[in-house]
Amino acid sequence: MSPPKNPRPEASQMIDLKMLRRLVRLMTGAGITELEVDDASNGVRVRLKRGGEGGEGVVQPMVQVLPGAGVPAAVPAASAPAPAADASGAGGIPAGHEQITSPMVGTFYRASSPEADPFVDVGGSVEDESVVCIIEAMKVMNEIKAELRGVVAEVLVENGEPIEFGQPLFLVKTS
Repeated sequence: MSPPKNPRPEASQMIDLKMLRRLVRLMTGAGITELEVDDASNGVRVRLKRGGEGGEGVVQPMVQVLPGAGVPAAVPAASAPAPAADASGAGGIPAGHEQITSPMVGTFYRASSPEADPFVDVGGSVEDESVVCIIEAMKVMNEIKAELRGVVAEVLVENGEPIEFGQPLFLVKTS
């Protein structure tokens, strides 16, 4: 009996979604255009590149798992628009603020149902584990957590709007 063609990668070889979100925030917040993280001990290599032709800024993540890890060598992810430029802070984010970005492509919902109150409103406080929205992807409702502490300064997308990976969803005042 031969082994399966694409065995499930071990937990140590899987990409940590929280880490990817933090790397994207680092890039957009610090104005970094290219970032590569190579963790040979786990067989994971992440390369993120921002920028495009004609001045259009995009984040184009490329996740690579080194040979022998049991998954394809390169899995390109969807590109996401960079945040709108704002002269008040590095990378367009006002000083003392951070963005909550989308970890996936899908449809953005502010509440658990059309009749329910939004998870968060402008001026509302969020904690690391606070659910801020739901993203529907392939008929699955995914709760998105803030993963930071602060006060919501702005909701950047409309309810029911299609969103991309890495797209800013909320602006949060952290200091």
